[in-house]
Order: sequence, then C-alpha cells, then structure tokens
Amino acid sequence: MSKTITGFSKLSKSKKIDWIVNTYFSNAEDAKTILKQYWNTNNQLQQLHDEFIENTITNYYLPLGVAPNFLINNKIYTIPMAIEESSVVAAASKAAKFWLERGGFKTKVISSTKIGQVHFIYKGNFDKLKQFFTQVKPKLIEGTDAITKNMKKRGGGILDIELRNKTSDIDNYYQLHASFETLDAMGANFINSCLEQFAKTFKEEALSFDLFSKNNRQIDIIMSILSNYVPDCLVRAEVSCPVEELSEGNNISGEAFARKFIQAVNIAEVEPYRAVTHNKGIMNGIDAVVLATGNDFRAVEAGVHAYASRHGTYSSLTHAKIEDGIFSFWMEIPLALGTVGGLTGLHPLVKLALELLHKPSAQELMQIVAVAGLAQNFAALRSLTTTGIQKGHMKMHLMNILNQFEANAEEKQTLTEYFKSNAVTHSAVVEAINKLRVSSEK
Repeated sequence: MSKTITGFSKLSKSKKIDWIVNTYFSNAEDAKTILKQYWNTNNQLQQLHDEFIENTITNYYLPLGVAPNFLINNKIYTIPMAIEESSVVAAASKAAKFWLERGGFKTKVISSTKIGQVHFIYKGNFDKLKQFFTQVKPKLIEGTDAITKNMKKRGGGILDIELRNKTSDIDNYYQLHASFETLDAMGANFINSCLEQFAKTFKEEALSFDLFSKNNRQIDIIMSILSNYVPDCLVRAEVSCPVEELSEGNNISGEAFARKFIQAVNIAEVEPYRAVTHNKGIMNGIDAVVLATGNDFRAVEAGVHAYASRHGTYSSLTHAKIEDGIFSFWMEIPLALGTVGGLTGLHPLVKLALELLHKPSAQELMQIVAVAGLAQNFAALRSLTTTGIQKGHMKMHLMNILNQFEANAEEKQTLTEYFKSNAVTHSAVVEAINKLRVSSEK
C-alpha cells in the first residue's frame, strides 16, 4: 500500500486513524486500541485537545508530579512538574527540603525585555537609510497603535526600535531591532504582529522618501519575527549557607563537600563536554515546570543554550563560591514566560498548575522556574560529588525495569525491598526477578 496520501488533514479523525493503522501497522486493531486507550472519555475535553494541533489522532501523556517544600523569597511553594525521567521530581524535592532548613531560595527578576526583528535588504547609501529611519521611526510606532492599545493600558508595549547595520555579515543586510515589554503574556503573537506592521510601514514610507534615488527606494523585507534569544529577560536564583551546614551526614565535612562541589561547577564553566550535560540537568527542572504551566519549552531551551554560549564558548549556567565562610550557589538565566494567553487559559491541567503556584505573574513564574532549575542542578552535583549519580538514579529507575518485565504487585514489593540494600543495575534486576519467579514455581 502507498504510504503517501492527499488531503489527509481534511479526513475525519476516525478516517485518519484507519489510514494510519492500516498503512503502518502489522496488527491494525491492536494499534487502534492503543490509540483509543489514551482518548479522554470526556468528549468536550477530548475535542479541546484535538484542536490544539492539526491531524490529532490521540493524546500523549506525561506524568504530572509535584515537588513540595520549596521556600522561595520566604514563601512556600509546591511546584508542578511534567516529565518522564524518573529521578527528576525526587531530586528536586530532596533539594527543596535541604534548602528549606537553610533559608530557602532567593530570587529576583533582573529585566524582562523581549526582542523582535525585521530583517531587510537595502542596496543604497547607509547615511540616507539612517536619515530615513530617524524620520520614519515615530510612524512605525504610531502604525501599531491598534495592536498595542490594550498592552499599553496594562503598562507594556514597544520600548524602542533601532536600526542595525549588518552588512559586515551579509551584503546589504539590515535590521529593525525592536524591544518589547509584554507583562504576563509570553507575547509572541503580540510581538510578531507589531513587527509585521513595522515592515509594512517601513516599506511604504520608503517609496516616498526624497533622499532615496528611484533605484534605491525598494526595501526588500526578508522576514519579521520575534527572537527566542532573550538575554535581557533575565532572572537570578541563588542559595547560600555557612559552609559547615553543608555536611548533612554525607560522610564528608561541609568544607570538603563545598570545595568539591565548586570544583565540579568550575569544570562545567571551562569544559563544554561537561557543560552540556551540566546544563541539561538544569533544564530537567526548568522544562518540567515550563511544560506543566503551558509554556514553550522549545523556545526556553533555545534561548538558554544560546545564553550559555554568549561569551564564545558553551559554559555552565550555574556558579558557586565560598566567601567569608559562606557557600553560595547561583544562576542567572533568560526565561520568556507567560501566565496569560496560549494554553494557560485553555488546558485544564495548566490552569490547575498555575493555581497550585498561587496564580503567579509572569515575573513570579520566571523566579519559580529558575529555582526548579537551580535545585535540580544542586541535587545532581551533590550526588555526583558524593555517592555518584547512578545510585539514586537507578533506584528511581527500578520501577521502570520491573514494569518492562510486567512484574505483578507482589513481585514489585519483594524486589523493591530487596534493592533497598543492593545495587540496582538492569542485569541485577533481571536476575533477581528471574530467580523470584523460578522459586515461586517450585
């Protein structure tokens, strides 16, 4: 059967599924059963999910967990996390409890500016282009009045527009580089609408600008789009305590632990191979909260990793030091988030997650998300520099292995107890479950 199809998006959901299962699966009925198992029995809710994207055939579930006991700026939070990796929520919860007894997390938003650009080609004299931009800039802003009206009422809007000469990179390439404040909205649609209006006004006004020759009045707009690189939408999260308070029964003194911990951070600051994995651990915490609150984790990931490379080499996002007997661990990270618009007002679980977080503003959510990332990194480095990462990770992974072998409730209970005092590896679990089953057959 041909695997190409015309007009797929116009088919009903059931016909889409029929084509999928009959074309790609050896057992069409089994495949269809699995797809339908994940449908929501509430038809209205399922329709809502179906309309989030095109060509929906089912729902793809991730566990939604919570990490309690986060003390952030003297306020207690239970943080929702949507993620499939087994150890993430446990590690965040452990770090939250550790710092709860040591003053908690301190955070602040440094800035919340977002960026958008109109990219264009102009082949004339740059000085004339500068004069044109100076003359037309007020008209660019005025042209967006209908778009920015409501945002300006709330205190946001367009902050500035600059003309940037990029001809050293690409011949005849320039930008309108605009900055925005979008308050509690992530603001992608708002920013893109403004940019497209800038482009329209800019191009139209160029046609009647006297200093442009007839041959050079043509502004060739390439594209108008926001940037997910937001180095001026920045939040800081940190923890600190006296060095001696770091010991907590790890068979290592607070001083020795702090020194080793700082060395681990220093390695991630200079070694990109380590930094990527180091920062991935931070994003375990960040992405889980971003996803749970209906935000765009792909945009966050792209912006964060670009920021980690801003000095020319990919480096650690977190930093640590000892000063006057005080251990400090901190991170400054760009996060463009929203608590209104998008899925925040549509997805029932997103609404629930935001209510769980005391209905935060976008700036408050930035701080909560940054804390989740810092906590995750602390937990990972603490394991790496003391017991090793696999001991705790494989303990959490045990249930996944048992489920792979379809262990029943009694087997799970027996083997969970057994591995409390034995090392968890895949082969060890397989051996243990086989022995258990052989003995039960006798």
